[in-house]
Amino acid sequence: MFVAPQNADLLLQEAEKEALYLNLIEQINKDFNLANEGIDFPLSISPDELKIQLHEKIYRMIQYKFAEYLNLLYIIDVSEAEIKKLDGSDLVILAEQVSFLILKREWQKVWFRNFYK
Repeated sequence: MFVAPQNADLLLQEAEKEALYLNLIEQINKDFNLANEGIDFPLSISPDELKIQLHEKIYRMIQYKFAEYLNLLYIIDVSEAEIKKLDGSDLVILAEQVSFLILKREWQKVWFRNFYK
């Protein structure tokens, strides 16, 4: 049964434990490229660095490329209901929360693909 981890650190730990961390990076790269937001995280990126760089990318997109940001959320299939629950008054915190939602959705895809193969 799939249960999403409660924060990004736990999610990344679980991905490593399940030996699916590289699949997670590949899924993130694939979906960002589908959204024409070229991002190319190297497979050697550490979980902490992945979290930081994803947060920075989302922060910049919210600030400067809002339409592309919305398109990215659509392509990744992040829950609109979960996005609407977030408080957008602090962009840094918002970007961190959205980054976690993206990680959570991408992890779900990787986990299900692995579980049902």
